[in-house]
Amino acid sequence: MPKKILIINGSPKKDGNTTVMVEWFKQGAASKGADVEIVRSAFLKYKTPGCISCRACQKSAKYECCIEDEAKPVLAKMAEVDVIVFATPLYFFGPSAQLKLIFDRMFSLYKWDNDAGTMETPLTGKTLVLLASAFEDIGLDVLEKPFALTAQYTMMKFESVLVANAGVSGEIAKKWPKTREKVIAIGSDIAQQ
Repeated sequence: MPKKILIINGSPKKDGNTTVMVEWFKQGAASKGADVEIVRSAFLKYKTPGCISCRACQKSAKYECCIEDEAKPVLAKMAEVDVIVFATPLYFFGPSAQLKLIFDRMFSLYKWDNDAGTMETPLTGKTLVLLASAFEDIGLDVLEKPFALTAQYTMMKFESVLVANAGVSGEIAKKWPKTREKVIAIGSDIAQQ
């Protein structure tokens, strides 16, 4: 059965380095028969500016966000796929705000019983991948940390490709041709795991 992969592209640029990396990853995964869907989080219609901590999701038996907007089905797909890929440029030592809108609302995919000290989520056992690039050579380690910790906490496999000194929009292909091979290979490998 082919792997189901959801890529959330958090770049507001349609031709930037993040989008280039996403296309490379998709090429590798698709070459091994994976079913790949790309969502551009910058272009979804949101009712709220991220998670509003209403905690309605914690009262529901379902693993879903209670806010009715275009992010809700994206979050639901996370529970259904084998691999979740977050792709983002580095913006002030963190992910883009457009990606953070989705990332924070992943809260709805967890159920905590604070009295019992337990947590359940349909994300356990999945693979989380981070694709990120930066104009300079500083900050990618800081950007990676929340994604790595989320994977660890959730008992997900974690992989990342972090490209420093990627240049301005679209320059990554010129400046780092070997990165193309690396990202394609990771997409291919993950599709076969």
